[in-house]
Amino acid sequence: MAPPLQGTGLGLREKAAVTAAVAANGGEVCARRFFTWEEIALRTGRVAPYLQERWLVIERKVYDISQFYKRHPGGSRVISHYAGQDATDAFTAFHLHKAKVSKYLNSLVIGELAPDQPSSEPSKNQLLVNDFRELRTTVERMGLLKPNRLFFFLMFIHIMVLDVAAWLTIWYFGASSLPFFVGVACFTIAQTQMSWLQHDLGHLSVFNTSKWNHVIHKILMSLVKGMPAQWWNYLHFQHHAKPNCFRKDPDLNMHPILFALGKTLAAELGTKKKKFMPYNYQHKYFSFMAPTLLVPFFQISIFYSSIKRKEWLDLALIVTYNIRVCLIYIPLMGFKCFMAYYWLSRLLESCWFTWVSQMNHIPMNIDYDKNVDWVTMQLQATCNVEQSLFNDWFTGHLNFQIEHHLFPTMPRHNYWKVAPLVKSLCAKHGIEYQTKSLLGAFAGILHSLKDSGEVWLDAYLHG
Repeated sequence: MAPPLQGTGLGLREKAAVTAAVAANGGEVCARRFFTWEEIALRTGRVAPYLQERWLVIERKVYDISQFYKRHPGGSRVISHYAGQDATDAFTAFHLHKAKVSKYLNSLVIGELAPDQPSSEPSKNQLLVNDFRELRTTVERMGLLKPNRLFFFLMFIHIMVLDVAAWLTIWYFGASSLPFFVGVACFTIAQTQMSWLQHDLGHLSVFNTSKWNHVIHKILMSLVKGMPAQWWNYLHFQHHAKPNCFRKDPDLNMHPILFALGKTLAAELGTKKKKFMPYNYQHKYFSFMAPTLLVPFFQISIFYSSIKRKEWLDLALIVTYNIRVCLIYIPLMGFKCFMAYYWLSRLLESCWFTWVSQMNHIPMNIDYDKNVDWVTMQLQATCNVEQSLFNDWFTGHLNFQIEHHLFPTMPRHNYWKVAPLVKSLCAKHGIEYQTKSLLGAFAGILHSLKDSGEVWLDAYLHG
């Protein structure tokens, strides 16, 4: 028997709706409490007097994650970013086997939305939400979420060929200028392409089960790239959950220490008279500062994160990687030459990674979380780059950033197939679907930084 309606947080209007639902159900009272969006919106963990409470909604069910968020396998922050909000589309997007995961959530259910409440918050376009969910059903029915193992096997083989070629070049020809730079080129390409492959594994898009994706991701990320898989996932899932949302997307952590990103945040910095860097010149120093600083940031943070989170297996695998690389190269070229070889490769890889990863995001809208629907949020934060064989290979198919963000577990070889359907959805709802040339996307980074730098300067001087 359900508890009486009093004490459920419902007003007269909501109680009337519940009474009507009871009557329609043959007089049987639902055993769950009913909530309004206003009540749920207060449970973010940041609003007094509910600082210890975090709730979210999935398919109209209300979940109390106040304790569970600390144990969430994907990290405490990514799930907390949806506290006080509807997380249905994010939940669907990130989990391969939703029915299996849902079983673990049953103990967290505390109620559901009141019958008169819409399925999404008023800030979201319900028609767009419904159409996107229909599109996802179509995508699943077309089999576009199923991986082609041969594709990923060939990707792995070409990476290994490049990695071995780098070593063979030094072994056979020595470390004189030409073989040195040929080796650097092969090693850099192998490492960057491994970045794209580990990215696929992290998104559970290489194998049919989460288990095998996680296992192979941990092995390859650690032993071939020298970085911990858990560290990458912890940061990257947050980026996908709330892209370009300040204080929720860790990719924006370079604001405001290094750059003033987005006109809104730049104007806020200027108005507050904050100046950590000469932001009006940021479009000039981005090209060398961002890739250069990314190298030590990654190297320091991977060890710090592994130790802090007590990921001892990851730490052991990373150390094994570094020992392996030293043992196969130092006897051939000496320590000093190897240091130049290795760190030059890492710097070139960082340049490649920085420009590709930021070309789809920095030029787009950057702001605080406005709690808009999944499609609107992703399209405001991402854009595409024209398709070609080279662009697909060079970017690891992240030239289809829109499709990747809408369907993060979709194997990348299927992005081009779903793109026309996404374009149709955007056209129907008047959402801009941006596609640029590769060089135009790179230039867009600098144009955006120049614009936001000028906004900061104007606010700083006159605001």
